[in-house]
Amino acid sequence: MQRVPADPIDLLRTRTSAKWRTHPDDVLPLPVAEMDYPLAEPIAEALHAAIRRSDTGYAYDGGETAWAFAEFASARLGWEVDPARITPTSDVSMGIVEVLRRAVRPGERVVITPPIYPPFYELVAEASAEVVEVPMQGGIDEGWSLDLLGIEAAFAAGARAIVLCNPHNPIGYVPPADELAALADIAHGFGATVVADEVHGPLTLPGTRYTPFLTVSDTARERGVAVTAATKAFNIAGLKAALIVTASERGDRLRASLPYEVPWRMSQFGSIATTAAFRHGGAWLDGVLASLDDNRRLLADLLEEDLPGVRYRTPDATYLAWLDLTALGWGDDPAVTALERARVALANGPQFGASVGRGHARLNFACSPEVLAEAISRIADAR
Repeated sequence: MQRVPADPIDLLRTRTSAKWRTHPDDVLPLPVAEMDYPLAEPIAEALHAAIRRSDTGYAYDGGETAWAFAEFASARLGWEVDPARITPTSDVSMGIVEVLRRAVRPGERVVITPPIYPPFYELVAEASAEVVEVPMQGGIDEGWSLDLLGIEAAFAAGARAIVLCNPHNPIGYVPPADELAALADIAHGFGATVVADEVHGPLTLPGTRYTPFLTVSDTARERGVAVTAATKAFNIAGLKAALIVTASERGDRLRASLPYEVPWRMSQFGSIATTAAFRHGGAWLDGVLASLDDNRRLLADLLEEDLPGVRYRTPDATYLAWLDLTALGWGDDPAVTALERARVALANGPQFGASVGRGHARLNFACSPEVLAEAISRIADAR
């Protein structure tokens, strides 16, 4: 498999995105979920062509992006999607909020599963709901799973929805089909909604089978709403495009109740880039997945050699590594010390859930092997 190599560090430092503008140039920035690989050529050409024709008005998708995703989902994800059951919007986070606003009443509770993508806490609050934490079961040594009994107890106590992260950020866990089906059955028993963030699905790495939530059973299709995008897999988050997907009449009613402006929030460039990604970006994505597969294994080797006390479970999906840095003695939030002493920026572990994030940090390994090796070397030297 032809790997996609990361751009050189000097070129990367000319980028103006959050990853490259948050910290000074002596810091290796590995917290933000942006990849260091060059943009897929079909996406770049589609955007250049739009600029050449001055195509910078309001997005009028006309269903093309939905059809492109349906084709991609069928061919690569084993997910048969009806394009008529897709509503575009600007990003996955906004889609989650809008779905929650229709799935729960103000003040009702929503389950999340820490350690979890930190904005989930804010998204639930933005939907005028309250967070209920049901931490993931297991851990780095033994592996992870959803705490189905804990989720059932939360629903029994009145929670009305769960935000499912599939695959899971930051641990890279991909729930098996039977676990997702069991979650659907539990939600059905309490009339709850499963809002499935599926944005990392295309980044499932070799050796693991990814199962979209809406594919596991009729019950999942009835209780679930999926929100997804090309943004993570194709590194186009700044272009603002996402898709809200349903697979039942109940889900269709929820989508139909969304405010008029929700689909208009998808940007013109986001629509153009997403369509190009799903239709013509497959070879590039395969090369990126091969590079990520190399890097997740390289990270394990580097830690074993330079930081043997640091605990890490090789993720099955995403380009994110959840590290237990407790052995370094750097306190509850070791990312603070890593930045100060090693000039390596990591995502702060406690933000992913105070109860499970202490002593942890998240590292983005979608970079060159050289940058990854330098980051681990710096941390080791700073002990």
